[in-house]
Amino acid sequence: MSTGRFIWYELMTLDPDAAARFYGAVVGWKIPAQAAPLPNGQDYRMIMRGDGGSAGGVLRLSQDMLKHGAQPCWLGYLHVADVDAALQAMVADGARVLLPRMDLPVGTIAMVADPMGTPFYVMAPIPPPGKPEAKSDVFDMKEPQRIRWNELGSPDLARAKAFYAKHFHFQFNDVMPMGPMGDYCFIDHDGVRLGAIMQQPASSPGPTGTWLFYFGVPSVAEAQRAIVANGGKVLEGPHEVPGGDWIVVATDPAGAAFGIVGRKGE
Repeated sequence: MSTGRFIWYELMTLDPDAAARFYGAVVGWKIPAQAAPLPNGQDYRMIMRGDGGSAGGVLRLSQDMLKHGAQPCWLGYLHVADVDAALQAMVADGARVLLPRMDLPVGTIAMVADPMGTPFYVMAPIPPPGKPEAKSDVFDMKEPQRIRWNELGSPDLARAKAFYAKHFHFQFNDVMPMGPMGDYCFIDHDGVRLGAIMQQPASSPGPTGTWLFYFGVPSVAEAQRAIVANGGKVLEGPHEVPGGDWIVVATDPAGAAFGIVGRKGE
């Protein structure tokens, strides 16, 4: 897989068991009651799809993380060939390292904030034993229970486009004007449309911007009812988007923002 793609997603939350109940009802994911063993002893659990694949992971926020400013949120992992080289280049371009390089059995990771303060991970993955050509399938524009769209609202659209183009080979071939909201700049990478970058709305809280990830569901109407019934909050939508799908933007009970996308349903 070429570098620059989203290859993993992670929910940072206060209560993984509550997250399991919520996202199970909304998306259909299964999150185990027991944490996966990690070298650093953190509570980390895999998000399992109905087809047996993984959709990402869930990290329980520790008190130390909370004291250092961590909050419930979704973060994406961008593929790099060499974490140290990527960090050096991004820091020279105005980024900050939030979590230094960490070596795990599945690869090397680090958490970064882009020059506007938007956090994300970089990862140089290690393929599974005996599968040197294995590719991540957590992102798919059409399949349910996968992340189908990656959307960045940045306080500095021009700088964000330049940063991600330089370090992750994002291309911006098409733009959809949104009137007073500015341009919706589609992200293309190696022939695949990953999502879009836009100017952060003035009404958005905080100066740093955020990546918002949309999860595929068969019925947006059904998923929306599950969001409300299970303690989440609908922020926007449902809205129809080009191509006939519908979207909703929401927060889970812990406050982590996400989107859902799929057919409208009943």
